[in-house]
Amino acid sequence: MKTLAQFIQKKRDSLGLSAKGLALKSQLPLDIIEDIEAGKDLFLPVTIRQQLARALKCSAEEIKALEKDFQLSTVSDQVIESLKELILNGAGGLKCPICGADLITRIAKMYDLEDNLVLEPKAHCSKCSFQISH
Repeated sequence: MKTLAQFIQKKRDSLGLSAKGLALKSQLPLDIIEDIEAGKDLFLPVTIRQQLARALKCSAEEIKALEKDFQLSTVSDQVIESLKELILNGAGGLKCPICGADLITRIAKMYDLEDNLVLEPKAHCSKCSFQISH
């Protein structure tokens, strides 16, 4: 079974697009494309999935079928929300609630359907499969 990252790269390559070309065609920031292709984002928001599907000339369902949601049930929603708030407030040195390793964090800047800026906190563990991606 192909990974989401491999699928996106292969579709992009078959269309003769660079990562930057895909970012322009899909109207997504280059860092989002790079994170998906690096395997950092394993579950995509609906809008990003739809934009990628249009740009890659495939269905959103093809992309969704390869997504994996690794938000583990052993981590409470309260802990996830707390981590999201810390990320949005610029806290550094955050640790994974599963294994204690460093969390790699960023804030994705997206726009909703009314063109309002939405800041989405993202994080993934440097060692285990824990991630905050939506």
